Amino acid sequence: MSPYNIIRIQTYHSPCGDLLLGSLGDNLCLCNWTTEKHPGRVDKRLRTLLKANYTTGNSDITDETARQLDEYFACKRQRFDIPLLLAGTEFQKRVWHKLAEIPYGKTISYGEFARQLGIPEAVRAVANANGANAISIIIPCHRITGSNGSLVGYGGGLEAKKFLLDLEQSLMKFHGFP
Repeated sequence: MSPYNIIRIQTYHSPCGDLLLGSLGDNLCLCNWTTEKHPGRVDKRLRTLLKANYTTGNSDITDETARQLDEYFACKRQRFDIPLLLAGTEFQKRVWHKLAEIPYGKTISYGEFARQLGIPEAVRAVANANGANAISIIIPCHRITGSNGSLVGYGGGLEAKKFLLDLEQSLMKFHGFP
């Protein structure tokens, strides 16, 4: 028996860039941009913390994630229902759980987000944890902005971030939300 776990990966072609989906067992542990700001950082963390190697091929979880992402990009889904495996420090996991609470179509600044976490002095640490998120879109790190609402710091690039926010906000306006 191998001493390593296996993360099954497949590529998902989104309208704003390719994502690598990965599952370990019955949980999604990866939904990360193939072209990213810090290449290899997420992969290294997952392989180390989960004691895992990648193998190419889909799984029930990556197939379901792709289906739900299709619905999201078709403006038919605002929340994801995927079992997740978060690989990070306790602090990172705390940040990621809080990110998941940001409503669809809404944004919040890094400073306000740190205040909501009860650590207003830790904006940089919160931003670093946000940037280490391995499950983009599903854990909506794209909803965090600069203090003046500007688009800053997104692993998939600012064009992808703008696309995602525009998609969400256009649907919200269509349904009559401010």
